[in-house]
Amino acid sequence: MQIKEIEVSKLIPYANNSRTHDDAQVAQLAASIKEFGFRNPILVDGVGIIAGHGRLMAARKLGLDKVPTIDCSDMTETQKKAYIIADNKLALNAGWDNELLALEFNNLLADNFSLELLGFNQDEIDALLKEDNYVDTGVSGNLANKFGVPPFSILDTRKGEWQDRKRKWNSLIGDNGESRQNTLAAKDSLVAELNDGVSILDASLAEILCNWFTKPEYVAFDPFAGDSVFGFVACSLGLNFVGIELREEQAKLNQDRLDKAELSGVYKCDTSENMDVYVKDNTIDFVFSCPPYADLEIYSDNPKDLSNMSHDEFFNIYKTIISKTYKKLKNNRFAVIVISEVRNKHGEYIGLIPKTIDIMCNVGYHYWNEIILINTAGTLPQRAAKSMNASRKVGRMHQNVLVFYKGDAKNIKTEFGNVELNLTEYLDE
Repeated sequence: MQIKEIEVSKLIPYANNSRTHDDAQVAQLAASIKEFGFRNPILVDGVGIIAGHGRLMAARKLGLDKVPTIDCSDMTETQKKAYIIADNKLALNAGWDNELLALEFNNLLADNFSLELLGFNQDEIDALLKEDNYVDTGVSGNLANKFGVPPFSILDTRKGEWQDRKRKWNSLIGDNGESRQNTLAAKDSLVAELNDGVSILDASLAEILCNWFTKPEYVAFDPFAGDSVFGFVACSLGLNFVGIELREEQAKLNQDRLDKAELSGVYKCDTSENMDVYVKDNTIDFVFSCPPYADLEIYSDNPKDLSNMSHDEFFNIYKTIISKTYKKLKNNRFAVIVISEVRNKHGEYIGLIPKTIDIMCNVGYHYWNEIILINTAGTLPQRAAKSMNASRKVGRMHQNVLVFYKGDAKNIKTEFGNVELNLTEYLDE
């Protein structure tokens, strides 16, 4: 077979072509040709079209002068008529492996590729990304229905259902990083376009962790309560909550949000080095925190603020605080720390993750789960090339969720039973 370019104006559609192409589909074909090039030649008998009527219409829409064709004049007249139908119908008879398709969709999203160019409409894309295709062979229902998301070591925040719930929580909570704008990035920087340059805990993550590692009426404690997300979500799901936040304006904002929603949680303004004043030993059922990532974000000029300290000073105070949580936590309970790596002035990682694990294990915790939280790319594609070319550093688009356990692992089943989701009631009020 040889590919030959023929002028668009000379090609003649088959008069009895039974396949229809509306304007929307022709627009999709045109967008595909524009993105990928004309990769599928039109099949012709001389200048009469056998297959590719939609592609010809898309070529006209794009104003192309010529298109690639393959001559099929060796076919009989009957074969040509039959192939015009078979070429369309055989493709329609194919199915989809939705799990693999969803995986490919997410891979393309990670590369900032527009999924609409694949021919799917937005409703189909949303439905597929929301759909959970993991099979649970032991109990009826899929894993997402029983656990919120499949209880795997990878949690993908880019999926449609995750983002939908996050938007609902964010709308309900209303935490836009007030009082600490531009702590993550300079005011006029690219990153500052997101959340006013503030990092805010993912509310969907908070919801999942509460469902997996707590029970209603448990008492949760956050020694680094820098935003109102976890406290709000925890209280909404029936937990009691105590948080300690150093900055007075932030502690007040957090408390005001709980009070306005008539949720029973308490924020104390102090350094968590003084947690003994507010929290008695063996009274906490769940320790959670997303602590400061060293000096990645500068929150205030308070000398007690960990973000103002050198890395050595930071680790000394950080160790003191997270070590103290061990005595506060009851036996046979979980502690979760959401963390990420930070680079020093030489560009090297400071080891925040392994040092956190060492501190927790040395004080008595069992290192139980490591979960990788995949974040949306955001501005990363615009920054990654420069970083790679300048220093061979890869763009980081994940966080580590470190899960620790205090007590005898044999008691987990007795203490916690099966996971019982509490996902919708508060959001749907």
